[in-house]
Amino acid sequence: MKLASTFRAALVAIAALAGLSTAAQADSGFVTLTIYKAGWIIGGSGGSGVLNFRGRTYGLSTGGLDYGLVFGGSKTVLRGRVSNINRPSDVAGVYGAAGAGLAVGAGARAIVLTNQKGAVLELTGTQVGLMANADLSGLAITMR
Repeated sequence: MKLASTFRAALVAIAALAGLSTAAQADSGFVTLTIYKAGWIIGGSGGSGVLNFRGRTYGLSTGGLDYGLVFGGSKTVLRGRVSNINRPSDVAGVYGAAGAGLAVGAGARAIVLTNQKGAVLELTGTQVGLMANADLSGLAITMR
């Protein structure tokens, strides 16, 4: 009986270490996105970018939809870190956000987003244009 209990404890320890080693393999990279946004009540966005991950560069495409108080048009250039990824394709997915903002001319932007795979984008950059928004928005990133 004691041997079975010890064996079970050893299996649990091995499983825990296996889980830790998988989490330890998660890596990070750098992302640059250029997003164009326009709308009147319902808005849309699209753009492109690149992911630099483990010494290689991967092309990205973005697209999204906004609903709420959306008015105007803007160009946003975001740069930053993506973390908690094991492979480049982990960046692809749908990122959701609720927010409000106003850009007249040039302004600063900062945002943290997470997708369904657990990838975390921490981005900062600039927004140029005339845009007022208080909306729910979604951003889809795909690999090119």
